[in-house]
Amino acid sequence: MIQMSLRYALPFLFALTSPVAALELEAMTDAERAAFRAEVRAYLLEDPEVLQEAIGVLLERERLAEIANDQLLAVTYADELFNDRHSYVGGNPAGDITIVEFMDYRCGYCKRAYTEVEALLAADANIRFIVKEYPILGEQSVLASRFAVATQLVAGDDAYKAVHDTLMEFRGDITQASMTRLAEILELDAEAIIAQMDSSEVTNIIAANRALGDQMEISGTPTFVIEDQMLRGYVPADAMVAIIAELREE
Repeated sequence: MIQMSLRYALPFLFALTSPVAALELEAMTDAERAAFRAEVRAYLLEDPEVLQEAIGVLLERERLAEIANDQLLAVTYADELFNDRHSYVGGNPAGDITIVEFMDYRCGYCKRAYTEVEALLAADANIRFIVKEYPILGEQSVLASRFAVATQLVAGDDAYKAVHDTLMEFRGDITQASMTRLAEILELDAEAIIAQMDSSEVTNIIAANRALGDQMEISGTPTFVIEDQMLRGYVPADAMVAIIAELREE
């Protein structure tokens, strides 16, 4: 019994996640189970690489499950992601590939990704790019997003893009005074934008983005969705290029 059970060393390690292995253990007597466990322990001490292999298999299984779950989330919330009618749409609005970015103006990795995304859009004229204002890093993040959304509502998409680009490169404290100066530098109607910042419309847009992020289990920025592929965290431009190429081949 014990010698035959050595063949099931790896299933034993996965007993918590493998119903079949768990049932096999439950069918043993207490003495058989104790002997089996002792034999497995001796086997692993003699050949510990097996444990590393088992952990590797488990981690890969978890990685694939996470990818499958993210794809399901992207498909489930596709309409909210790609057609919400309030998010800024840049790049080529009729592009064959859509990239959505959940971003925060105070996020260092968002700022790092910004230059690469801009270069990607400049190099590939067939990408539709959607920005989801997702302020999660404190009051300054919220203030910046309110200002950007208010700008879009008051002055349109071109003005929003100018504000967005400036805020992504901004390094100082974000205050109402600094936002007022920004509007003046960009020759925007600062008074109208500031007045719009606390409106219910701005509040509802940011709340909708936060609700969508919660449903999609997004806890950090940047988070990218490229069609049905979800990328959590900073992703180099060359990795995005590879993903886009694969999607176009499908």
